[in-house]
Amino acid sequence: METALLEASLYTVKAICILDNDGNRIISKFYDDTFPTVKEQKDFEKNLFNKTHKANAEIIMIDGLTSVYRSNVDLFFYVVGSSQENELILHSVLNCLFDVTSQILRKNIEKRALFDHLDGIYLAIDEIVDGGIILEADPASVLQRVALKGDDPTMSDGNFKDAITSKLDVLQQAKDQLGGWSVGWKN
Repeated sequence: METALLEASLYTVKAICILDNDGNRIISKFYDDTFPTVKEQKDFEKNLFNKTHKANAEIIMIDGLTSVYRSNVDLFFYVVGSSQENELILHSVLNCLFDVTSQILRKNIEKRALFDHLDGIYLAIDEIVDGGIILEADPASVLQRVALKGDDPTMSDGNFKDAITSKLDVLQQAKDQLGGWSVGWKN
């Protein structure tokens, strides 16, 4: 019997989905062309939800794909990989996504709170997986990156005019410093 060796690939995640308790899409990000149209993606999500919403397991093989999932109150979290993908790796991505979401929503993991913090959740997903490649599976690191991108102290203080003025001053200083240089531009 011949053993076929699979080529190693960094592209481990095919999709990340967060669905509500009716199986409707809240967030879905597909990383390859397994389901090229929105209709096919929604059909897959509906099928995935129908097979998992009453189940008590954490993993399912569906349509030739490995899916790990977790639910809480009225949200279902899914991470989907190929049929040959390591379930433990997918589960670590799922746990990271769930833990980060829990922290962003201040442990109030429900649909309404998710909608209120949708921008932070999108940032977190982008920090965890990019193009199907797992970038980070440590919730603390992801939270730190999301917090850095989400907070601009000059803008959150409400002093928008001061922030713009200070940034214009920095630009003017840079322009003044470059003024003595010969860069080779023609006006």
